[in-house]
Amino acid sequence: MIDGFSFKDVYGIGDLLQIMQCLRSEGGCPWDREQTHESIKKNLIEETYEVIEAINQQDKALLCEELGDVLMQVVFHAQMEAEEGSFTFENVADGVCKKLIERHPHVFGEVEVTGSEEVLRNWDDIKKRSKGQTSQTETMLSVPRELPALMRATKVGFDWPDISGAVDKLYEETSELSGAIESGSEEEIAEELGDLLFSAVNVSRFVGCDAEEALTAATDKFMRRFACVEEKARERGLKLEELSLSELDALWYEAKLDLLSK
Repeated sequence: MIDGFSFKDVYGIGDLLQIMQCLRSEGGCPWDREQTHESIKKNLIEETYEVIEAINQQDKALLCEELGDVLMQVVFHAQMEAEEGSFTFENVADGVCKKLIERHPHVFGEVEVTGSEEVLRNWDDIKKRSKGQTSQTETMLSVPRELPALMRATKVGFDWPDISGAVDKLYEETSELSGAIESGSEEEIAEELGDLLFSAVNVSRFVGCDAEEALTAATDKFMRRFACVEEKARERGLKLEELSLSELDALWYEAKLDLLSK
């Protein structure tokens, strides 16, 4: 038993900080002591996605649990730096509080806003000033490369005067991909495919559709239809690998109609 620790019916943030300190101490957990920022950075990503899963499932009990797991990751990283004398969890909390106050001058200052859109514009302007960004290039370069590719593309997209330019570019990149496929150059195909995906994201920005969520929904739809096709083939004693393309297309269309009617 770690000296100074006591069990409680209800714990708070101070207790979480103490528990993490205990785990990282000499008498604590060997695994926790061995960890570094690099060794557990993927854990933070995984826990974040589990929060998203809880939100999508509208499971509040699960959401409470998963938010705790994300908070634990924050405390874990902060404790490592506290041990190095760099900063503490209190510094993390202080920094984000000051940021929220600075970027909400309509709440904590005298600025007046007419709605959410103006709030977001002010937030972006204040963020650019605080980070010393004086050009669009600097703003784009500030977007982390580690973001999921579709999300990153959304943040660094090119602003056409209207959606027609974005759609025309999408058709242009589709044609260039077809040309690359005909050439047989793997490098050219990869480049043009990337350009096509980037152009599709630009279109999503104009229509107000989240590209990441749209692709997730499309993947879910494909999986549902494929499962339906497989079930229909099994009911008829057919093997998918033995069916012709036209037979597969017929089953696919039938599955599409069935799922649309539900």
